[in-house]
Amino acid sequence: MKTAQARKGSENHPALWLRKMHFPTARDHKYTRGHAIVVGGPLVSTGAARMAAYAAMRAGAGLATILCDRMSLPVYAKNMLAVMTRVVENRKTLAGIAKSPKCHALLIGPGAGLTRHTKEFTLTLLKSGKPCVLDADALSVFEKTPDTLFRAIQQSEGEVVLTPHHAEFERLFGKISNEKTSAQQAAVKSGAVVVLKGGRTIIASPKGECRINHHASPDLATAGSGDVLAGIILGQLAQGMPAFDAASAAVWIHGDAGKKLGACMIAEDIIAELPHVMKQLRKRRGIK
Repeated sequence: MKTAQARKGSENHPALWLRKMHFPTARDHKYTRGHAIVVGGPLVSTGAARMAAYAAMRAGAGLATILCDRMSLPVYAKNMLAVMTRVVENRKTLAGIAKSPKCHALLIGPGAGLTRHTKEFTLTLLKSGKPCVLDADALSVFEKTPDTLFRAIQQSEGEVVLTPHHAEFERLFGKISNEKTSAQQAAVKSGAVVVLKGGRTIIASPKGECRINHHASPDLATAGSGDVLAGIILGQLAQGMPAFDAASAAVWIHGDAGKKLGACMIAEDIIAELPHVMKQLRKRRGIK
């Protein structure tokens, strides 16, 4: 009965995943809280990765690092405070970082660019065995070769979350006929958790489970909002939350921040609102 309901689609709500969230205790340190890795974009598009990295930390990750090329390093290093930076310009170095015991979850896509470099780095991350979030350009770059991406996901030892908006979804999976059904079919086909973003966001698992999120604000339709969402998912994965629950929690948290902020918000406002949302979730868990 529970499985049938999950396939039909449950309303996304903290009761479904709150007990699986990690909140720090006196015994924790930054690495037990999780190290989130973001692959940064080139010099002309650094903002997306910066917002994602800060969102991951605001969502609870103990530390975050942006990996970038040598040209863009000064921009990242100058503008990041709590977030670390590291130059990575080839797949071998990237693979070594991704497989390190001090790396807990990875994100690529925000501001990455539709290049061979993005495609190769995405495939490298999927071989790491760590949880991965693929967003934006890391999805669209596979428009002509979606099966290459799906095979890499299915061969990965780590859980994978895809976060497409409608246009990105259709580049990989074809035209959307019904949002819920299309998302479920895409999750099964790809082997990844699929977060189909929209007025209502659908979170679907490779097992056919489905959650539907209405807890959001139309004001979230603003530049950079998706980068923040990807970062929140990354932050939950870095703390060890299972991918389907991490995606569900992140979508609700992102939506709750949007509802609290209301009109004229911008993406940076969502990041600033996250501590207030997380504090309320702690109270729901009975944590002071």
